[in-house]
Amino acid sequence: MSGDSFHISGDNVNMYGGTGNTGMVKNTVPAALSPEQRDAIRALTEQLPALRAQVSAADARTIDTSLPVLDPDAVVPFQDRRRALMDIALVATAAGTVGTQIRDAVTAILQLLGAQ
Repeated sequence: MSGDSFHISGDNVNMYGGTGNTGMVKNTVPAALSPEQRDAIRALTEQLPALRAQVSAADARTIDTSLPVLDPDAVVPFQDRRRALMDIALVATAAGTVGTQIRDAVTAILQLLGAQ
């Protein structure tokens, strides 16, 4: 690519010398949660053991897998946290009336995060 100039919308990458240059390292830090977001997520995670006791083993594993990502102190990308919340919402919806309160809490958290 020496001497060539390309413009593609998205990331702007300049390469000076070298051979076999591949890939790009992106070091980004996820935004910290606001106190309101932290409190809402903490309240949700406190409700999950009761839901876990009412669902299938597969759905219980989904809850277990989501908990570390939902920890308000965890530094995780926004998309990972959103995916975990959506997984919890699906489990809560499948649980029927037992999961209504949790599904509503997830919806509120997604709104707080600007994901909905």
